[in-house]
Amino acid sequence: MAGKLEGKKIAFLATDGVEQVELTEPWKAVTQEGAEAHLISIKSGEIQGVNGMDKADTFKVDKTVDQVSASEYDALVLPGGVANPDKLRMNQDAVRLVREFVESGKPVAAICHGPWTLVEADVVRGRTLTSYPSLKTDIKNAGGNWVDQEVVVDQGIITSRNPNDLPAFCAKLIEEVQEGIHEARAQSAGEFTTPQM
Repeated sequence: MAGKLEGKKIAFLATDGVEQVELTEPWKAVTQEGAEAHLISIKSGEIQGVNGMDKADTFKVDKTVDQVSASEYDALVLPGGVANPDKLRMNQDAVRLVREFVESGKPVAAICHGPWTLVEADVVRGRTLTSYPSLKTDIKNAGGNWVDQEVVVDQGIITSRNPNDLPAFCAKLIEEVQEGIHEARAQSAGEFTTPQM
């Protein structure tokens, strides 16, 4: 029996300090449904996963950000960990790739501290997101609306708060990738609406 995501390719963007379970659980979820997953990073070789602040496993990088574009994939996943998105947001190619995905209307899923990269790419304006609570002010300052919910989907951006939300996050990721590009979503990307106060 074919999986729900047969023939789909999903990019996972991460670097050293990625929260391991936020990388491995969505990866497992999409590959079990037949998708091909690639680990994209700002460096080649391997990246270091963490459990909280403790070192965990290392993961082999498939491609670096300067070697890929959103056109090659059906969706983007941004796992958290404190150090991981902080390093990614300092890399112009990583930020460009995130912006490309959002502007293309393809699903982008970010969990925990992952939305930091969305803030850096200036794509949260007028959208409702959730995240680890410490990002609330950053998201609001970038023109987004922050809510405390297990999983939020707004114009193809899927966000969750922490590893406890992974079951809902993974289910919503699969659902959104199945739906594919929404024409309205692709058109609305880049149109800035005034955030509700």
